[in-house]
Amino acid sequence: MKTLIIAEKPSVGKEIARVLGANQKNKSYIEGKDIIVTWALGHLLGLKMPEDYKQEWATWDMESLPLIPAKMQIKPLKNTGHQLKAIKQLAQRKDIDQAVIATDAGREGELVARWILEYIKFNKPVKRLWISSQTDQAIRTGFKQLQPSKKYDALYDAAVARSEADWLIGLNVTRALTVKYQDSLSAGRVQTPTLAMIRKQEALIEQFIPETFFTVELNVAGQSAVLKEGAPHKFKERVQAEELVSRLTSEPVMVQEVKEKQQVHAAPLPYDLTELQREANQRYQFSAKKTLSVMQTLYERHKVLSYPRTDSKHLTDDMSATMKDRLQAIHGFFPEEVKGILKRGGVVTQKSVFNNAKVTDHHGIIPTEERPRPEKMDQDELRIYRMVVERFLGLFLPSYKEVKTTYTLAAADVTFTLQQVVVVEKGWRKTEAQKPQTIYKKGERLSQTTVQIKKRLTEAPSRLTEAALLQKMENNGLGTAATRAEIIEKLISSDLMERQLTKLTVSPKGKQLLTLVNPALVTPELTSKWEKSLEEIAAGTLKKDEFLKQITTEAKRLVKEIKLSEQTYKDYSLTSKVCPDCGELLKERNSRDGKMLVCSSTDCSYRRRKDPKVSNRRCAQCHRKMEIHEGKKGKFFKCKYCNLSEKMSDTKNKKVNKHETKRIMQKMNQEAQEEMESPLALALKAAMEKQGN
Repeated sequence: MKTLIIAEKPSVGKEIARVLGANQKNKSYIEGKDIIVTWALGHLLGLKMPEDYKQEWATWDMESLPLIPAKMQIKPLKNTGHQLKAIKQLAQRKDIDQAVIATDAGREGELVARWILEYIKFNKPVKRLWISSQTDQAIRTGFKQLQPSKKYDALYDAAVARSEADWLIGLNVTRALTVKYQDSLSAGRVQTPTLAMIRKQEALIEQFIPETFFTVELNVAGQSAVLKEGAPHKFKERVQAEELVSRLTSEPVMVQEVKEKQQVHAAPLPYDLTELQREANQRYQFSAKKTLSVMQTLYERHKVLSYPRTDSKHLTDDMSATMKDRLQAIHGFFPEEVKGILKRGGVVTQKSVFNNAKVTDHHGIIPTEERPRPEKMDQDELRIYRMVVERFLGLFLPSYKEVKTTYTLAAADVTFTLQQVVVVEKGWRKTEAQKPQTIYKKGERLSQTTVQIKKRLTEAPSRLTEAALLQKMENNGLGTAATRAEIIEKLISSDLMERQLTKLTVSPKGKQLLTLVNPALVTPELTSKWEKSLEEIAAGTLKKDEFLKQITTEAKRLVKEIKLSEQTYKDYSLTSKVCPDCGELLKERNSRDGKMLVCSSTDCSYRRRKDPKVSNRRCAQCHRKMEIHEGKKGKFFKCKYCNLSEKMSDTKNKKVNKHETKRIMQKMNQEAQEEMESPLALALKAAMEKQGN
């Protein structure tokens, strides 16, 4: 008899098959002596849409809302039905006596496999593979420690509850808003309060009025001491600051008090996903989605990092035995650091990292025992891998120690505070060489002191970066580590939010949505409460049906509020351009292919690009990429820099190959060199050479 193993995607399924010795490859599975490994393609099934329950629900109108199915049902997703059919045929084979769920070890991974097994009506024993890395060793160990799937029933219930709650709230509220205001308005239990947090920050910026103020500082041998007592810290008028300075100029400065405090900072714990996304955004301006994508590649393809979708920073106690193996694996990546750690015995100094009680589904993100191959990684993968490895190495290094000395300096009845920091031990932290510090004693009279006035301007709050938004989402319990990137991207794709370089802004459409949607969905409190309820379901302390009953009641209330609302809406995406097919105005929409112009009439399907598409065709004059335009005689290439046009038909056999590209680049470099070697440039060069001799 054989075991049917279901992985989440083909790449993972093929690796499991290789490790377990299955090598008979087929289109949708790989077979071995005792096993058959197949795979999903992410989700193969989803919740049915309204029209699948009742035909009249296909029409978007207020009368049918709210939509509350008696029992939620699932259906196959488009384009992946062939794989679902293949899994069903494998499950019905007479030589299959059990199944193993080998999808991602988390809430969504559980849902992927359980829905498949439910849909194909699998009635044989089911076990669960639960691993935190994709190394050969982890896979082998995991299959030796398979658990009954029943152990994860509560996790499955939480996944179903999350999916059904999003359907009930998101679909009903979105449909109600769209019907009432005749525009596509997307709202949801997580995305709407997330959008509101960005808007709240923008409101602070809009309300901000800059103010000039003055401060008085005491300069002591090049160091600044700030006012402590005896005078205001800020002066609105310069004359007030000047009065204080004139009073203190002739006064001696005495050291009134000296306080020393040693501070010890242990190395930070390993990253969880949200912190890693935040830091990657700050360092490299990576979006949360990009960081997660890179992490998935390092986890699945390169197998050098542990499971990325974790909200824990701790490790389990039994992992202490694997730490040296992980060190050995990264020896080639950080040879000097690892060599020094191994000389000291390879002992983890940050003992608090091991804590079973603080590890949720998965432990913190750390390197695996797999040796990295940097030559096979791209720059982004190397950046993220380096971040994780540096954080991991800190666990073996001494704590950072510093002595902070606080001097209280007195001039007449006014006191200043001067702080000095001396690093005692660098430990895990990389610090620059310190300048020598002057040590002062209590009662000492200081020389070389001057009192200065500094003019300052209050600074407006800055727009939220993705890093700051992720932090706020985490603090307010919005989404999970695994879903926050998806929520941000959905807000952008729905034209509710815009990403401008490193900052996030709310679009005019998003601003209006926040005034139209129910107040309960704008603040994070209600959503945070629901997320905690989902955690309770996963822990087995709350019943799924009880939670969904609350969600159903809330959906009815939210729809009723929208129906009774007297708010008005203006569609800012409408342009002055007219649809050539029906005469209605065109709307501007974002798409994967850039900005599009679409007809505002729901009965018309006209759409076109707002800006011409840039091709790989190079202009014969300036060698820059040409745009694709469309005229009465069809499509043609046009250079926007020198206005040169070419018919597309003339270029069918004129593809730019590697040799032509190289020739063009050489010509461009030569022209640039000739421009640099102008008569003036040559004369200057000769003069400099002569001067040098």
